[in-house]
Amino acid sequence: MLITHNGKTPTVHPDAWVAPNAVLCGDVSVGAGCRILYGAQVIAEGGSISLGQNSIVMENAVLRSSAAHSLTIGNHCLVGPNAHVVGSTVEDEVFIATGTAVFHASRIGRGSEVRINAVVHLKTRLAPASTVPIGWVAVGDPAQILPPGEHDAIWQAQAPLNFPLTVYGIPREEADMVKITTGISERLGSHTADEVAG
Repeated sequence: MLITHNGKTPTVHPDAWVAPNAVLCGDVSVGAGCRILYGAQVIAEGGSISLGQNSIVMENAVLRSSAAHSLTIGNHCLVGPNAHVVGSTVEDEVFIATGTAVFHASRIGRGSEVRINAVVHLKTRLAPASTVPIGWVAVGDPAQILPPGEHDAIWQAQAPLNFPLTVYGIPREEADMVKITTGISERLGSHTADEVAG
């Protein structure tokens, strides 16, 4: 399903294929040879989303952008089932496995692998040909790749990245759930004017 959002309608190359129950919303561009499978959600809210040639988005993956963080997926990439990728730059030939999470303002270098249930945190930069092992966390610039049991080390690298400011526009010391959800509600209210385009 193609949905016009904020006056922008997705464009799909004639050689691409989008499953009938996948959703493309807003300023989305899908390149030649791409395949977007059943249940995938590709939602551009302010920023654009661009998929290069021959990239695959598997079942129930969620790709998002925001006004501050566009999303670019390069050529010959695969985004696995149930993965969540938002506001990132993913270079060519990257494998993003099942259940991974890739956050705002990150960059994944060419030929990298982010394996099952791994995390690439916001503002993290993975060098080309990097591997984030199953369930591990990549955080920082340059990336530290840490096992999930290393919470203190992960937090030490993550805290200065200021997730609430980067994602919600609210400094950490001012962030609370009332401010966060009110802001999100206001931004998502823009969908009330969406129209099905095809």
